[in-house]
Amino acid sequence: MIRHSLLALSALTALLLAACGGGKSGTATADLQDAPRDIMPAAPIMQNLPEYRVQTGDVLSVKFILNPELDEEVTVRPDGMISTAVVQDLPAVGRTPEELRRLLVNEYKRHLKDPQLTVIVRSYAPNRVYVLGEVQNPGELVSVGPNMTLLQALARAGGVRNSADTEEILIFRRGSGDKPEVYRANYNAATEGGLPTEDIRLASYDVVFVPRTAVADAYIAWQQNVQQFLPTSFGLGYSVP
Repeated sequence: MIRHSLLALSALTALLLAACGGGKSGTATADLQDAPRDIMPAAPIMQNLPEYRVQTGDVLSVKFILNPELDEEVTVRPDGMISTAVVQDLPAVGRTPEELRRLLVNEYKRHLKDPQLTVIVRSYAPNRVYVLGEVQNPGELVSVGPNMTLLQALARAGGVRNSADTEEILIFRRGSGDKPEVYRANYNAATEGGLPTEDIRLASYDVVFVPRTAVADAYIAWQQNVQQFLPTSFGLGYSVP
């Protein structure tokens, strides 16, 4: 005789299948080229790289050709400004070193007849990305060099869990005026080879959130609202006549 617990399991199974809602599309790997063999691999050289723009925490060296006594090293403050012994509160974040040099030249013209100076980035602030949700090791990821891509960040976070909705990953970013912006990315499209452009490059301080699938949400709802209230003796079983 089948016990009542089997009926409850059937109801849960129906709920999970309803939440699952359809299968996934096939991969596009058949259209990809085979990896080259019997050669020493080398990454192609990136062309037309974007100019580096100053970030908060960068250490800048301001050097004068004719007035070395005015040489200074300054750190970009959290408010995006720099200050020297002569110039106060000059906006630096988001500018290229050359743009910043021209601004400093204009400021120093008030004190020098022909200021000739250079701006050199001595120390680069590390990039920071935060990964939350259905990953193995959520938290802060710190790197130096080019900003991480989505797949690199998820790999650093230990990969996604089985409960992750990898087609609806959200990326939160602080835009102009510190206004929050949110974008969507499809991990499956990148890893299946169909849309490698989905492996987007993240900006520093981006927050990547990997949500749960509807099936995982339904299972958690079952645990919180049904399973924890069942008696410990409640289980699956049947009796053989």
